Amino acid sequence: MRRLLFLNGIKAFEAAARGGSFAAAGAELNVSAAAVSRMVHLLEERLGVALFERKANRLVLTATGRAYQSGLTPIFDALASLTTQVTAPKRRVLTIGVGPTFAMRWLIPHLADFRKAHPDIEVRITAGGVLASSFGDDWSCGIRLGDGDWPGLVAEPLFAADLVPVCAPRLAAGLKRPSDLKGPSLLRVAHANEDWPLWLKAAGVVRLSARGPEFDHYGQALQAAVDGLGIAMGIRPYVDDDLLARRLVAPFALTVPKGMRWYLVYRSFQAGQRDFAAFHRWIMRAAAAPATQAGPPRKKDRQKGAGIVNGFTNHPAES
Repeated sequence: MRRLLFLNGIKAFEAAARGGSFAAAGAELNVSAAAVSRMVHLLEERLGVALFERKANRLVLTATGRAYQSGLTPIFDALASLTTQVTAPKRRVLTIGVGPTFAMRWLIPHLADFRKAHPDIEVRITAGGVLASSFGDDWSCGIRLGDGDWPGLVAEPLFAADLVPVCAPRLAAGLKRPSDLKGPSLLRVAHANEDWPLWLKAAGVVRLSARGPEFDHYGQALQAAVDGLGIAMGIRPYVDDDLLARRLVAPFALTVPKGMRWYLVYRSFQAGQRDFAAFHRWIMRAAAAPATQAGPPRKKDRQKGAGIVNGFTNHPAES
Protein backbone atom coordinates (compact mmCIF):
# COMPACT_ATOMS: atom_id res chain seq x y z
CA MET A 1 0.00 0.00 0.00
CA ARG A 2 1.29 3.47 -0.91
CA ARG A 3 2.06 5.55 2.21
CA LEU A 4 1.37 9.25 1.61
CA LEU A 5 2.32 11.32 4.63
CA PHE A 6 0.74 14.73 5.25
CA LEU A 7 0.56 16.05 1.68
CA ASN A 8 -0.25 19.63 2.73
CA GLY A 9 2.91 19.75 4.81
CA ILE A 10 4.97 18.26 1.99
CA LYS A 11 3.60 20.85 -0.44
CA ALA A 12 4.30 23.67 2.05
CA PHE A 13 7.87 22.47 2.59
CA GLU A 14 8.62 22.17 -1.15
CA ALA A 15 7.29 25.66 -1.85
CA ALA A 16 9.28 27.15 1.05
CA ALA A 17 12.45 25.34 -0.01
CA ARG A 18 12.07 26.51 -3.60
CA GLY A 19 11.06 30.07 -2.70
CA GLY A 20 13.54 30.49 0.14
CA SER A 21 11.03 31.65 2.76
CA PHE A 22 7.70 30.86 4.41
CA ALA A 23 6.35 34.18 3.11
CA ALA A 24 7.13 33.27 -0.53
CA ALA A 25 5.54 29.86 -0.05
CA GLY A 26 2.48 31.44 1.55
CA ALA A 27 2.03 33.80 -1.40
CA GLU A 28 2.26 30.86 -3.81
CA LEU A 29 -0.14 28.65 -1.83
CA ASN A 30 -2.55 31.48 -0.87
CA VAL A 31 -2.09 30.98 2.87
CA SER A 32 -0.23 32.96 5.53
CA ALA A 33 3.47 32.55 6.22
CA ALA A 34 2.56 31.43 9.73
CA ALA A 35 0.36 28.66 8.30
CA VAL A 36 3.21 27.44 6.12
CA SER A 37 5.57 27.49 9.11
CA ARG A 38 3.12 25.42 11.19
CA MET A 39 2.65 22.85 8.41
CA VAL A 40 6.39 22.48 7.88
CA HIS A 41 6.99 22.14 11.62
CA LEU A 42 4.30 19.44 11.83
CA LEU A 43 5.86 17.63 8.85
CA GLU A 44 9.27 17.70 10.57
CA GLU A 45 7.71 16.22 13.72
CA ARG A 46 6.05 13.43 11.76
CA LEU A 47 9.22 12.65 9.80
CA GLY A 48 11.41 12.89 12.87
CA VAL A 49 14.02 15.00 11.07
CA ALA A 50 14.82 18.72 10.70
CA LEU A 51 14.33 20.05 7.18
CA PHE A 52 15.27 23.70 7.81
CA GLU A 53 17.65 25.60 10.02
CA ARG A 54 15.72 28.69 11.12
CA LYS A 55 18.15 31.63 10.96
CA ALA A 56 17.34 35.18 12.09
CA ASN A 57 16.27 36.44 8.66
CA ARG A 58 16.30 33.39 6.43
CA LEU A 59 15.74 29.68 6.06
CA VAL A 60 18.60 27.29 5.37
CA LEU A 61 17.93 23.76 4.19
CA THR A 62 19.55 20.97 6.15
CA ALA A 63 21.28 18.18 4.22
CA THR A 64 18.13 16.09 4.66
CA GLY A 65 15.99 19.01 3.52
CA ARG A 66 18.06 19.48 0.36
CA ALA A 67 17.79 15.80 -0.51
CA TYR A 68 14.03 15.82 0.13
CA GLN A 69 13.43 18.97 -1.92
CA SER A 70 15.55 17.77 -4.85
CA GLY A 71 13.28 14.77 -5.16
CA LEU A 72 9.99 16.54 -4.49
CA THR A 73 10.26 19.42 -6.99
CA PRO A 74 10.41 17.19 -10.12
CA ILE A 75 7.45 15.20 -8.74
CA PHE A 76 5.32 18.32 -8.29
CA ASP A 77 6.42 19.61 -11.72
CA ALA A 78 5.40 16.32 -13.32
CA LEU A 79 2.08 16.36 -11.47
CA ALA A 80 1.38 19.91 -12.69
CA SER A 81 2.27 18.90 -16.25
CA LEU A 82 0.06 15.83 -16.12
CA THR A 83 -2.84 17.90 -14.80
CA THR A 84 -2.38 20.39 -17.63
CA GLN A 85 -2.33 17.59 -20.19
CA VAL A 86 -5.61 16.03 -19.05
CA THR A 87 -7.46 19.33 -18.64
CA ALA A 88 -6.07 21.37 -21.57
CA PRO A 89 -7.61 21.46 -25.05
CA LYS A 90 -6.41 18.75 -27.40
CA ARG A 91 -4.48 21.22 -29.54
CA ARG A 92 -0.73 20.64 -29.09
CA VAL A 93 1.29 23.69 -27.98
CA LEU A 94 5.06 23.91 -27.47
CA THR A 95 6.03 27.03 -25.50
CA ILE A 96 9.66 28.18 -25.82
CA GLY A 97 11.09 30.80 -23.47
CA VAL A 98 13.85 32.74 -25.21
CA GLY A 99 15.45 36.19 -25.26
CA PRO A 100 14.25 38.67 -27.90
CA THR A 101 17.50 38.79 -29.90
CA PHE A 102 17.89 35.01 -30.02
CA ALA A 103 14.26 34.72 -31.13
CA MET A 104 14.68 37.24 -33.96
CA ARG A 105 18.23 36.38 -35.01
CA TRP A 106 18.14 32.58 -34.93
CA LEU A 107 15.01 30.79 -33.74
CA ILE A 108 12.36 32.44 -35.90
CA PRO A 109 14.41 32.34 -39.14
CA HIS A 110 14.99 28.60 -38.63
CA LEU A 111 11.57 27.67 -37.27
CA ALA A 112 9.98 27.03 -40.67
CA ASP A 113 12.10 23.89 -40.93
CA PHE A 114 10.65 22.55 -37.67
CA ARG A 115 7.08 23.52 -38.66
CA LYS A 116 7.49 21.73 -41.98
CA ALA A 117 8.42 18.52 -40.20
CA HIS A 118 5.81 18.90 -37.43
CA PRO A 119 2.86 20.95 -38.72
CA ASP A 120 0.58 19.58 -35.97
CA ILE A 121 2.63 21.19 -33.17
CA GLU A 122 1.73 24.80 -32.42
CA VAL A 123 4.83 26.76 -31.38
CA ARG A 124 4.50 29.67 -28.98
CA ILE A 125 7.54 31.87 -28.34
CA THR A 126 7.69 33.93 -25.16
CA ALA A 127 10.49 36.44 -24.72
CA GLY A 128 11.81 35.71 -21.25
CA GLY A 129 14.94 37.75 -21.85
CA VAL A 130 18.59 36.75 -21.81
CA LEU A 131 18.94 37.82 -18.17
CA ALA A 132 15.64 36.39 -16.93
CA SER A 133 16.15 34.51 -13.67
CA SER A 134 12.90 32.55 -13.55
CA PHE A 135 11.75 29.68 -15.71
CA GLY A 136 8.11 30.24 -16.70
CA ASP A 137 5.66 27.65 -15.34
CA ASP A 138 4.03 27.31 -18.75
CA TRP A 139 7.29 26.89 -20.69
CA SER A 140 8.03 23.59 -22.39
CA CYS A 141 11.69 24.61 -22.59
CA GLY A 142 13.94 27.64 -22.83
CA ILE A 143 17.14 28.76 -24.55
CA ARG A 144 19.62 30.57 -22.34
CA LEU A 145 23.13 31.97 -22.39
CA GLY A 146 25.16 31.12 -19.32
CA ASP A 147 27.31 28.57 -17.55
CA GLY A 148 24.75 25.75 -17.63
CA ASP A 149 24.15 25.79 -13.87
CA TRP A 150 20.44 26.30 -13.28
CA PRO A 151 19.27 24.24 -10.27
CA GLY A 152 16.23 22.10 -11.00
CA LEU A 153 16.68 22.30 -14.78
CA VAL A 154 18.40 20.09 -17.32
CA ALA A 155 20.80 22.17 -19.46
CA GLU A 156 22.12 20.79 -22.77
CA PRO A 157 24.72 22.85 -24.71
CA LEU A 158 23.68 24.15 -28.14
CA PHE A 159 26.22 26.74 -29.34
CA ALA A 160 29.57 28.08 -28.21
CA ALA A 161 29.13 31.82 -27.71
CA ASP A 162 32.17 32.91 -29.69
CA LEU A 163 32.86 36.62 -30.19
CA VAL A 164 33.96 38.12 -33.50
CA PRO A 165 33.75 41.76 -34.70
CA VAL A 166 31.41 42.27 -37.68
CA CYS A 167 30.59 45.20 -39.92
CA ALA A 168 29.04 46.15 -43.24
CA PRO A 169 31.15 45.06 -46.27
CA ARG A 170 31.92 48.66 -47.24
CA LEU A 171 33.55 49.32 -43.84
CA ALA A 172 35.66 46.17 -43.86
CA ALA A 173 37.91 47.46 -46.65
CA GLY A 174 39.65 49.85 -44.24
CA LEU A 175 40.30 47.21 -41.58
CA LYS A 176 43.49 45.29 -42.30
CA ARG A 177 44.50 44.53 -38.70
CA PRO A 178 42.90 44.96 -35.24
CA SER A 179 45.01 48.07 -34.58
CA ASP A 180 43.03 49.81 -37.36
CA LEU A 181 39.95 49.85 -35.09
CA LYS A 182 38.93 53.20 -33.59
CA GLY A 183 37.10 53.55 -30.27
CA PRO A 184 34.19 55.74 -31.50
CA SER A 185 33.32 53.20 -34.22
CA LEU A 186 32.94 50.26 -31.80
CA LEU A 187 29.25 49.65 -31.09
CA ARG A 188 28.41 48.54 -27.55
CA VAL A 189 25.71 46.42 -25.89
CA ALA A 190 24.66 47.65 -22.44
CA HIS A 191 24.49 44.25 -20.73
CA ALA A 192 27.69 42.94 -22.36
CA ASN A 193 30.33 45.57 -21.63
CA GLU A 194 32.94 42.84 -21.25
CA ASP A 195 32.78 41.72 -24.90
CA TRP A 196 35.00 44.32 -26.55
CA PRO A 197 37.72 44.33 -23.81
CA LEU A 198 37.82 40.53 -23.96
CA TRP A 199 38.31 40.45 -27.73
CA LEU A 200 40.71 43.43 -27.87
CA LYS A 201 42.93 41.89 -25.19
CA ALA A 202 43.11 38.63 -27.16
CA ALA A 203 43.96 40.67 -30.29
CA GLY A 204 46.79 42.47 -28.48
CA VAL A 205 45.11 45.89 -28.69
CA VAL A 206 45.20 46.81 -25.02
CA ARG A 207 44.91 50.62 -25.07
CA LEU A 208 41.73 50.88 -27.14
CA SER A 209 38.31 51.20 -25.49
CA ALA A 210 34.89 51.03 -27.12
CA ARG A 211 33.24 54.46 -27.17
CA GLY A 212 30.64 54.07 -29.90
CA PRO A 213 26.83 54.20 -29.51
CA GLU A 214 25.35 51.86 -26.88
CA PHE A 215 22.32 49.62 -27.41
CA ASP A 216 20.08 47.58 -25.11
CA HIS A 217 20.27 44.39 -27.19
CA TYR A 218 22.72 42.62 -29.48
CA GLY A 219 20.09 42.73 -32.23
CA GLN A 220 20.03 46.53 -32.22
CA ALA A 221 23.81 46.77 -32.37
CA LEU A 222 23.98 44.26 -35.22
CA GLN A 223 21.34 46.16 -37.19
CA ALA A 224 23.35 49.34 -36.68
CA ALA A 225 26.38 47.49 -38.07
CA VAL A 226 24.40 46.35 -41.10
CA ASP A 227 23.45 49.99 -41.70
CA GLY A 228 27.12 51.05 -41.59
CA LEU A 229 27.02 52.88 -38.25
CA GLY A 230 30.12 51.07 -36.95
CA ILE A 231 31.61 47.74 -35.96
CA ALA A 232 29.57 45.50 -33.67
CA MET A 233 30.73 42.60 -31.58
CA GLY A 234 29.11 39.59 -33.14
CA ILE A 235 28.18 36.55 -31.09
CA ARG A 236 27.28 33.12 -32.35
CA PRO A 237 24.73 32.21 -33.53
CA TYR A 238 23.30 35.74 -33.96
CA VAL A 239 25.59 36.58 -36.87
CA ASP A 240 25.73 33.25 -38.73
CA ASP A 241 23.00 34.00 -41.27
CA ASP A 242 24.17 37.59 -41.85
CA LEU A 243 27.73 36.40 -42.49
CA LEU A 244 26.52 33.72 -44.89
CA ALA A 245 24.40 36.27 -46.80
CA ARG A 246 27.24 38.86 -46.62
CA ARG A 247 25.00 41.46 -45.04
CA LEU A 248 27.82 41.51 -42.51
CA VAL A 249 31.45 40.39 -42.78
CA ALA A 250 34.07 39.49 -40.17
CA PRO A 251 37.16 41.56 -41.07
CA PHE A 252 39.42 39.59 -38.74
CA ALA A 253 39.88 35.85 -38.37
CA LEU A 254 40.25 35.98 -34.59
CA THR A 255 37.30 34.62 -32.59
CA VAL A 256 37.32 34.62 -28.80
CA PRO A 257 35.17 32.47 -26.47
CA LYS A 258 32.80 34.58 -24.41
CA GLY A 259 33.15 32.17 -21.51
CA MET A 260 29.51 31.08 -21.74
CA ARG A 261 27.43 28.85 -23.98
CA TRP A 262 23.88 28.69 -25.26
CA TYR A 263 21.85 25.94 -23.61
CA LEU A 264 18.52 24.26 -24.15
CA VAL A 265 16.99 24.15 -20.67
CA TYR A 266 13.99 22.14 -19.51
CA ARG A 267 12.56 20.22 -16.59
CA SER A 268 13.51 16.57 -16.53
CA PHE A 269 9.95 15.28 -16.87
CA GLN A 270 9.61 17.04 -20.25
CA ALA A 271 12.04 14.56 -21.84
CA GLY A 272 9.33 11.95 -22.22
CA GLN A 273 6.77 14.27 -23.80
CA ARG A 274 6.32 13.77 -27.53
CA ASP A 275 6.18 17.41 -28.67
CA PHE A 276 9.23 18.43 -26.69
CA ALA A 277 11.12 15.32 -27.82
CA ALA A 278 10.49 16.32 -31.45
CA PHE A 279 11.74 19.87 -30.82
CA HIS A 280 14.73 18.52 -28.89
CA ARG A 281 15.81 16.33 -31.81
CA TRP A 282 15.37 19.18 -34.28
CA ILE A 283 17.25 21.89 -32.39
CA MET A 284 20.14 19.58 -31.54
CA ARG A 285 20.59 18.80 -35.25
CA ALA A 286 20.22 22.47 -36.20
CA ALA A 287 22.75 23.59 -33.60
CA ALA A 288 25.26 20.98 -34.80
CA ALA A 289 25.06 22.20 -38.43
CA PRO A 290 28.28 23.99 -39.44
CA ALA A 291 28.19 27.78 -39.59
CA THR A 292 29.74 29.67 -42.50
CA GLN A 293 31.76 32.77 -41.69
CA ALA A 294 32.50 35.39 -44.35
CA GLY A 295 35.71 37.41 -44.36
CA PRO A 296 36.32 40.85 -45.86
CA PRO A 297 34.80 41.33 -49.33
CA ARG A 298 37.04 40.95 -52.35
CA LYS A 299 37.53 44.01 -54.56
CA LYS A 300 35.10 42.84 -57.17
CA ASP A 301 32.45 42.15 -54.48
CA ARG A 302 32.60 45.48 -52.66
CA GLN A 303 30.09 47.34 -54.80
CA LYS A 304 27.77 44.36 -54.85
CA GLY A 305 28.09 44.00 -51.08
CA ALA A 306 27.13 47.63 -50.51
CA GLY A 307 24.00 47.13 -52.57
CA ILE A 308 23.00 44.15 -50.46
CA VAL A 309 23.41 46.18 -47.28
CA ASN A 310 21.33 49.09 -48.56
CA GLY A 311 18.55 46.78 -49.64
CA PHE A 312 18.43 44.71 -46.44
CA THR A 313 15.18 44.82 -44.48
CA ASN A 314 15.67 43.95 -40.83
CA HIS A 315 13.24 42.43 -38.33
CA PRO A 316 11.15 44.86 -36.25
CA ALA A 317 12.94 46.55 -33.38
CA GLU A 318 13.07 44.67 -30.11
CA SER A 319 11.26 45.87 -27.03
